[in-house]
Amino acid sequence: MDAAQARNTMLEGLRVIEIEALGPAPFAAMMLADLGADVIVVHRKNGAPAPGMPERSLIDRGKRSIELDLKAADDIAVLRKLVTRSEALVEGFRPGVMERLGLGPDDLSKCNPDLVYGRMTGWGQSGPRAQTAGHDLNYVSVSGAAWYAGNAGETPFTPPTLVGDIGGGALYLVAGVLAGVMAARAGRGGTVVDAAIVDGSAHMMNLLMALAQTGGLSMDRGKSLLDGPHWSRCYVCADGGYISVQCLEPKFYAEFLTRMGLADEPDFAAQFDAARWPRQTALLAGIFARQTRSHWEEVFAGSDACVAPTLDPAESAADPHMAYRGVWQTIGGVLQAAPAPRFSTEPGLNSAAIAQRGEHTQSVLDWLNAD
Repeated sequence: MDAAQARNTMLEGLRVIEIEALGPAPFAAMMLADLGADVIVVHRKNGAPAPGMPERSLIDRGKRSIELDLKAADDIAVLRKLVTRSEALVEGFRPGVMERLGLGPDDLSKCNPDLVYGRMTGWGQSGPRAQTAGHDLNYVSVSGAAWYAGNAGETPFTPPTLVGDIGGGALYLVAGVLAGVMAARAGRGGTVVDAAIVDGSAHMMNLLMALAQTGGLSMDRGKSLLDGPHWSRCYVCADGGYISVQCLEPKFYAEFLTRMGLADEPDFAAQFDAARWPRQTALLAGIFARQTRSHWEEVFAGSDACVAPTLDPAESAADPHMAYRGVWQTIGGVLQAAPAPRFSTEPGLNSAAIAQRGEHTQSVLDWLNAD
């Protein structure tokens, strides 16, 4: 697929420099590229991909790749020239690394005083943990975001990277960069975006914390409105598949009971009696375990019972709803989700081509030296 044919144009005219890093920073840059920004990723010269990552990573889709040695004077000069022609830069190192290279915010603001300098870390640019190593699960554990990840009595565990690296990290970096660019374009000058996973993942908790104001959230796991009830969890089916249930509103709960054949069962009459939730959960677990997932999908098809299968990505790609919307695509043998969100003025959602490391080095250099 030709990248130019697939490009979104919502952020056309925005140029972003990405310094190669791990996880959330390159994901944020991919999202900006998905939305139409011209993202130039600076890969390490003669460097290898991070452990476990492919030579040609889908998070480099839609980007231009140039290889530079940021310890070499000539290559640093190239980066500085790129900065003068860009509105934003994103990096994902520990605090102080870019400063030691002479490429920190103060250094690069001399090249471009309107530069939005996006910094992606787990612990943030300051604080007692700022200089210590960590990973996604550590950050969301300290922020409180992992506390409700799992049923009561089980060890908390979030879906790897989704809550921390992506939700609390990359998406907040994208929002911060775009806010900074808007401010710079309004004449307010550049800014440094301190996007920390502990900040973002804690901020995401505010929807749950709103429930605490009405007593719907307990600090005890398994006793809150969304993590304790029998009507808000996943159940295992006879074939080992899983089904999700979350019929919060009474009218949806009533539809759920009707479809299950339990409308007249006194054991399920009290939807919000927390004292009954453990027994109700056990009863439902036994019922769901008698039939396959496909059976339960048929039972709840087209209903408002708020029941849906729990799918892996390959299964999700084959789901009729997901297939209709073209959410998952296989391009060049790589299964990947299409750009999101969608815009009424943008007809296509196809993923752009994946950049090879260093693929655009010469063309970018030619462009920089053309003037």
